[in-house]
Amino acid sequence: MKALSGVWRTALRVLSPSGPGGHLSVVIFHRVLERPDPLFAGDPDITRFNDICAWLAEWYQVLPLDEAVSRLSRGALPSRALSITFDDGYADNHDLAMPVLKAHGLPATFFIATGYLNGGRMWNDTIVEAVRHTAQPELDLSSLKLGGVGRVAVQSTQQRREAIAVLLEACKYLMQPARQAVADAIAECAQVVPRKDLMMRSDQVRAMAGAGMQIGAHTVSHPILARLNDHDAAQEISQSKGELQDLLGQPVTLFAFPNGKPGKDYGRRDVECVRKCGFKAAVSTAYGAATQAHGNCFELPRFTPWDTAKWPFALRLARNLSDRIEVATG
Repeated sequence: MKALSGVWRTALRVLSPSGPGGHLSVVIFHRVLERPDPLFAGDPDITRFNDICAWLAEWYQVLPLDEAVSRLSRGALPSRALSITFDDGYADNHDLAMPVLKAHGLPATFFIATGYLNGGRMWNDTIVEAVRHTAQPELDLSSLKLGGVGRVAVQSTQQRREAIAVLLEACKYLMQPARQAVADAIAECAQVVPRKDLMMRSDQVRAMAGAGMQIGAHTVSHPILARLNDHDAAQEISQSKGELQDLLGQPVTLFAFPNGKPGKDYGRRDVECVRKCGFKAAVSTAYGAATQAHGNCFELPRFTPWDTAKWPFALRLARNLSDRIEVATG
């Protein structure tokens, strides 16, 4: 097995060489769970995340994102360069993910939606927790006029999984106030009071920064920036930066676009706003690996390798290295 890993590292050096021809892979996570979640098989539990970290430490040179971006722009990346990121600011990032990362000697960047710190809850989690915990076999949501969504069966695990997917998709591109109102109405219909401890507290964010993890901004309320007017989009970007800088007493120079699809979830206006706010780099959710030739540190691609077995996981990372980046933000 050691020989196979050695061969794999050699292959990765070809796919991701050092110097001006280097490639930077950036992986995304959101949560690390205590145990597998039947509703979200893609979210790693702590055992699986420990395996993933061991694989990444074995195969890649894992860099803090700000260092990786600086070296990318100078054509000075090491071979097999990779950075780890987390989005949103879940409490399990502090409680579960950080100890595993530290055990493997891996840095990571955590992008925080500041409006949900200290007891807040994202709209999507309101829906997920409502469907997860409802005692009813069916939810009648016809009065919400969600694109034809009416009665939704939620009796079995599979039905709950399907219901969550349908409801999240129906709500994702609503304006933030309407989106939150619909999520709250779904929870009321489900007769569930969702938990308020899913996101980090301010002291946990400070503890992560104190432990050497990087903290980046992810707006205040996680809106679809492309749906906002100029003032509101700029406010979401600049306020999240200011709040985190006040919290940490240090500059915050990295930003992650919510949802992150170029040209759909954010546009050129938003990229320029991020630049003018003093950020040094920003990440999207476009597939691929960043190269110096790409020349755009404000739309760095990222992706999530979801395979659970070691070598399929490795192959997906390798395929992502060969993807060509097409950024069209208009």
